[in-house]
Amino acid sequence: MLELKEICFTIQKDGDPVHLVNHASFAVPRGHFMAIVGPSGCGKTTLLKTIAGLNPESEGSLWWEGRNLSQEGDLEPWEIGYVPQFSIAYDELTVDEAVETATRLRVKSANFEQLDRRIDRMLEETGLDPIADRKVKILSGGQKRRLGLAMELVSDPKLLLCDEVTSGLDPRSEREIVHLLHELSRHDGRMVVSVTHSLAHLELYDSILVLHEGCVAFHGPPEQLTHYFSVDDTEEIFPILAKQSGLAWQDSWQKHREAYYRKLERTRQKKIAAGKIKLPRDARQTKSRKDDTPESDVEGDEMIIDEPDPIRAPGLFSQFSTLLTRRWKIFFRDRAQVFLQLAILICFPVLVTLFSEKGKDPIKRLSDLPEENMLLELQSKVEVRNDQIRVGSAVSGIIMFEVILLALMGSNNAAREVAGERQIMEKEKFGGVRPLAYLMSKLTFLSCLILAQSLWMGIFVEFFWEFRGTFVNHVIFLVLVNAAITSICLAISSLMRTAEQASLLSIYLVGFQLPLSGAILALPESIESVTRPFISAYWAWSGSVDALGGNIFNAVDVVADTSLSANNTCLYMLVAHVLVGIVAAWIGMARHQWD
Repeated sequence: MLELKEICFTIQKDGDPVHLVNHASFAVPRGHFMAIVGPSGCGKTTLLKTIAGLNPESEGSLWWEGRNLSQEGDLEPWEIGYVPQFSIAYDELTVDEAVETATRLRVKSANFEQLDRRIDRMLEETGLDPIADRKVKILSGGQKRRLGLAMELVSDPKLLLCDEVTSGLDPRSEREIVHLLHELSRHDGRMVVSVTHSLAHLELYDSILVLHEGCVAFHGPPEQLTHYFSVDDTEEIFPILAKQSGLAWQDSWQKHREAYYRKLERTRQKKIAAGKIKLPRDARQTKSRKDDTPESDVEGDEMIIDEPDPIRAPGLFSQFSTLLTRRWKIFFRDRAQVFLQLAILICFPVLVTLFSEKGKDPIKRLSDLPEENMLLELQSKVEVRNDQIRVGSAVSGIIMFEVILLALMGSNNAAREVAGERQIMEKEKFGGVRPLAYLMSKLTFLSCLILAQSLWMGIFVEFFWEFRGTFVNHVIFLVLVNAAITSICLAISSLMRTAEQASLLSIYLVGFQLPLSGAILALPESIESVTRPFISAYWAWSGSVDALGGNIFNAVDVVADTSLSANNTCLYMLVAHVLVGIVAAWIGMARHQWD
């Protein structure tokens, strides 16, 4: 049984406490189908999230099978399913792939045969079997709701919470979803609690809970709903509610609660006796049967089944493998993203090579002229200086151009990587997916992009413009600047709530790299000392210049508007940027950010 005792969820508004859920008390037995209805803004979704543990209760206690969840912790991920209003599947996957991924992430299977049986059962129970090969993006609204249910049922949850799963559907699809939920509540003693704005098909529910201003105004059999509110039609209930405060309705309900609960229990026992509700062995209300009774036999008139064994969650590396496989599958099926990555990979190095000719010129050296020929010596020094300025500017510009383009690649790689799928990630975390598995899958996927982009940039540019220092060092810095910007943008994506916020902040990050590096325009020392530690482009550019050595280094040093740092210092700073980005990304992924 699920029981709420004086549950409150309170927020602060203008310094005053506001009860979005106000001392709600009710009970839901096993094998029960309950609807939560009420006017818009009455707290239906808030109450559902409080039951799910997404909203921590401010007062009261929530009990599950005799266990105080408020003190002893939330339900196990496999015990509860939560179907939100939004789609929890990727458009690029098929129905079968979406259910398979959900199963692999939430349920540890002994072998592939057991995995396939569970997937087939979910598809059959939700009526998705005939369309298992269809892409999610072409499904109708009703089909997507069925898919959401199938993805939650993979762990055989004892409590299934549904938030407005019929909203926006045509009458036929709405009726089919309500019938499906009704059927799901009849198996294994599962409780199904559905928030709905619709007052249609109420006869299919075992009980109706009416909420008003966060207060319970009624909870009883659907056939008693109009009688309690003294109306002829259910559509008249919401206008009636507005005539009194929520607390007044709740006080009135408390006086009648026991009588209506007795009616609910009598109706429930009749359904059990008729075999319409199948209860697990530990949920039956009769005496224990003899040990030699068959497992699915009937004791008296009550249908009894064995309580299923607890579901075991997959290990960290199993979840990581599933997430990574799904990410690559989505990437290759998104033609626009693949085309964009290929275009960037090809065009950016070409842009660098357009300016490579000026960086190939040699720098003249001072001739061993007699000291008495001061005029020739002065002319030679001027020519050398001019060469240094010309070649040094070209070399410095080419290296900085590489660095900035790779920073743009890094921003493109990760700016939307987490924020773009925030709702799905939060939903899967609720279902038991470890944030560390998410982080590992993202880092592995992005590392492949970083290596491909950076190595190709280095090799392509080297072919047209021979790097005059240690080429390996140069490539290392190209990889590190890409990795640094990618990891920082991944952190931004993890910490921001929306993809638009993450993209905008990532663009600003890259946009400020060039001016704040000091390589083009000198910065005041007071500002430079503050900004330099945070500018990845400076450290990659400075490290690559340091790898040039000899006359080329001196030439760049002549034209540089900022001092250059040692190779090792640059290396350590870029590694630090990567690590800081990864830690911040982990914090963002682990933090609860459910809307």
